[in-house]
Amino acid sequence: MTREFRDTGYDDFLEALEAGEGYYLAGSDGDGFLPPRNVHPRTGEPLEEEPMPEAGEIVSLTRTQVAAPQLADDAPYTVAIAEFGPVRLTGQVRAEDPKSIEIGTTVEADVGETETTGDRIVVFRPR
Repeated sequence: MTREFRDTGYDDFLEALEAGEGYYLAGSDGDGFLPPRNVHPRTGEPLEEEPMPEAGEIVSLTRTQVAAPQLADDAPYTVAIAEFGPVRLTGQVRAEDPKSIEIGTTVEADVGETETTGDRIVVFRPR
């Protein structure tokens, strides 16, 4: 069961990420943001697309053993926050041994699907 609507900012971001052309939105002050934002929240200036670094670093993670019904078939799974230059992404870790992933692990961002619903999500794979 996949969703039937399109979230333009998010879905465009996922498509670019999946094609190896991930991007973030940058302000002139070096701050980075993710779509669908299109103006800097503090200055109101338009944001420019910049290529996202190919590699990021895990800065936080949590392992879920018992999941909510929307992710029941995915459990157990690990969700992490990874820093890619000026932006942080949240994604589900996809690795042979997810328990081997720890803070400081270098990962690349990709797109996968949940086991439960088939919805597309950001995933991290170790490099």
